[in-house]
Amino acid sequence: MKKDAEELTGLVFDIKEFALFDGPGLRCTVFLKGCPLRCSWCHNPEGIKPTPEYMKSASGKRLAGRYYSVSELAGKLFSYEGILKDAGGVSFSGGEPLFQADFLIETMRRLKGRLHILLQTSGCAEAQDFAAVTDLADTVYFDLKVMNPALHRRFTGVDNAGILDNLKRLDRSGPVYRLRVPMIPGVTDTIENYDDIRSFIKNNLNTGGYLDGLDLLPYNPAAGGKYEAVGRKFEPEFDEQAKTRVNPDFFLSVVKEAKSL
Repeated sequence: MKKDAEELTGLVFDIKEFALFDGPGLRCTVFLKGCPLRCSWCHNPEGIKPTPEYMKSASGKRLAGRYYSVSELAGKLFSYEGILKDAGGVSFSGGEPLFQADFLIETMRRLKGRLHILLQTSGCAEAQDFAAVTDLADTVYFDLKVMNPALHRRFTGVDNAGILDNLKRLDRSGPVYRLRVPMIPGVTDTIENYDDIRSFIKNNLNTGGYLDGLDLLPYNPAAGGKYEAVGRKFEPEFDEQAKTRVNPDFFLSVVKEAKSL
């Protein structure tokens, strides 16, 4: 993020028009560049660095990352208002959208009350920024990865204490949120991680109706192909060919238990 003489600007690496899988209804999804995590399974490596970069392919190269002013981005999103207002809304994703918290807050303020706003976040952000952004969101999709602190550091590069504190804050204050667990073989799909998720929800969350559900996100084995495009090596510390152990009944019971608290 940078600041010019007039207003804040933010770095966007993609805008997906008429998206169907980034929230309820028809969405326009804005992908903000920059992320504090280094997840071994990241499927948007072009969203990690907080600077523009070229992606190369057989058809040539394209620049991933364009600066928008708040007014410019809000104006572009409002151009879809006639369609999105009743059919869906706007989603902010990344990278980690909160990496550009000031720009995100100002953009969301422009949209508030006119378009439904959904935030997709890892929860890795300063508590003050997280509170300000989630207070402006209508819905939050919160990624819950590895509960064990040592394993979280190993596979994402950061500690998860602040992330879990932000989840507790989200649970206490609203808005409506969904938990999302990426199914990474041998990492997040273990019995130990399942049990840790259940224990955390039971002992730390008092949802009061704010928890809308829990989604299982399938691992995308094609993710590694994008790394070469941005000049990096894909070196996962897990067996990406292993079969993911998914137990949907377990997660259904977790949500039912949370809603009964």
